[in-house]
Amino acid sequence: MVRVSNNLLGILNIVTLLLSIPIIGGGIWLSRQANTECERFLERPVIALGVFILIVSLAGIVGSCCRVTWLLWLYLFVMFLLILLLFCFTIFAFVITNRGAGQAISGRGYKEYRLGDYSNWLQRRVNENWGRISSCLGQSRICRSLVNAGSTPVEQFYASHLSALQSGCCKPPDSCGFTYVSPTNWTPPQTLNSTNTDCTTWRNDSTILCYTCNSCKAGLLDNIRSDWRRVAFVNIIFLIFLIIVYSVGCCAFRNNREDNEWKRRYP
Repeated sequence: MVRVSNNLLGILNIVTLLLSIPIIGGGIWLSRQANTECERFLERPVIALGVFILIVSLAGIVGSCCRVTWLLWLYLFVMFLLILLLFCFTIFAFVITNRGAGQAISGRGYKEYRLGDYSNWLQRRVNENWGRISSCLGQSRICRSLVNAGSTPVEQFYASHLSALQSGCCKPPDSCGFTYVSPTNWTPPQTLNSTNTDCTTWRNDSTILCYTCNSCKAGLLDNIRSDWRRVAFVNIIFLIFLIIVYSVGCCAFRNNREDNEWKRRYP
């Protein structure tokens, strides 16, 4: 007897199976193209995610279309755990990204960022891994455009809209009172009145700049905060999709049990 829920579950898992292929391919491509620590850090999670989706999709297809009840039970169990974990992660993402935002500076087109404004949990994670992160930032092209713009007039620079990372990592904080020479070259005052430790951390060397500053960490945290909030909203949509698939899977599992019961009674 044709079961609509079994066929629908099979179709949905074929779609997710097809989606896993470009995810795995993207991870393999990253591993071949990796030139920085950032790219090498990303490749393994991407491949692992693609393989996980592939295996779960295969279990759903075989369990629903071939009436393999135990495999479909295992599929539903994994789906339940995935829904639970995704729900918890989404709530967690909203909680830890509730704090923190750039501060507007009078007469400046960019904002500045303070490490203490962000979640303590995010601060600990960044501080624990800052050696690798700062190396990654140094290898990236975040400050390249500012280094190359050596003759930019001061008025034009102050009016520019810098990204959070550029504002935090490529220039000293405005509170230091440094004199502008070029976007990545600043002259410190004879008497430093600011208590901001980033003022003594800043270097005019293009390989150092403010990559070890707290403002650079704050700029990264602002990026993470924005990315995680976007991911959290996408997770809500994905969570609804998973709940629908899980509901269809429960119907297919019930159908499998009824079919097995019918075969035992009427061999």
